[in-house]
Amino acid sequence: MLKLSVLVPVYNLAVFIEPCLHSLLSQQTNFSYEVIAVDDGSSDDSYRRMQALTAVYPHLLVLQNAQNSGLAYTQQHLLKRARGEYLVYVDGDDLALPGKLQTLADYLDTHPDCSLCYHEAEVFDSDTNKILRHYSRDFYNAKYIPQRASYEHLIRYGCFPNASSIAFRRHEHLTDAVDSKCKIILDHPWHILNALYGGGSVDFVAGVFGRYRIHSNSFGSQTKRSAARREQVLEDQLRACDNAKAFGVSEEVITAGKRHYYFATALYFLKLRDDERFQRFINLSTDGDWFFDARHQLAWRQQLTPSIVAGSLLGALPS
Repeated sequence: MLKLSVLVPVYNLAVFIEPCLHSLLSQQTNFSYEVIAVDDGSSDDSYRRMQALTAVYPHLLVLQNAQNSGLAYTQQHLLKRARGEYLVYVDGDDLALPGKLQTLADYLDTHPDCSLCYHEAEVFDSDTNKILRHYSRDFYNAKYIPQRASYEHLIRYGCFPNASSIAFRRHEHLTDAVDSKCKIILDHPWHILNALYGGGSVDFVAGVFGRYRIHSNSFGSQTKRSAARREQVLEDQLRACDNAKAFGVSEEVITAGKRHYYFATALYFLKLRDDERFQRFINLSTDGDWFFDARHQLAWRQQLTPSIVAGSLLGALPS
């Protein structure tokens, strides 16, 4: 078995896929690894560009779905072909920095009770190359996340690891961990299940080893253009919490997680100045007795004056 497999889903990323794959295929490691990229029926020339790289990099495997089948199918396709003891996931528009693969593998080697680990990532604007923030350090619930976290933190506090920063151990339920009923958000539900199936900790590995690209068709940009899409994100997050029931996770943890996601959704719409949705979701987030934290309590109590809430919390809202 190989030490590590990198999984890269691709759909209409011709502009970005070559830098992404170069950054992964040029990694210096003391072990053999493979990079598997699956094109999900792109209408641009992503697949041709990927194929051209196989002549230069023998450890690159390029595959293509027969038709556009969605991210869940593509993730399962990648997992079925992966041979690595460790699995690393990278979106096809993001970048790896030197040392990424060696650092993640070394951490999993030396921490056998860790199921999933992740590193810091720069969030950068694709047009200007400007670093906007750091993903985990500047996560709006960062103060609640210890270096050695667990599935419970993923359920309660949201997606504190960047999707393209994660490495996890092979387990017996790799494709089962991909919830194909989630329509927008797949990475967070996936890694809650990876942590539960793996049975170990969720650990932060010090160092910036990746770059998360923001562009006009990135996940966040698409979501900001559609309130309905953001509401579907919430449904996927609620489903991710409910998935934990099958593992015996307490109802208290699941309920707290679901209420937090309603709260986070309310804050999201507050930031967009959508007062109606802010008020609707802040009321769904609590019965008036339970509050996620002081921010939550302030937002609920001042819901009829959204400008006051925004003035108090705007700098700490989820993006």
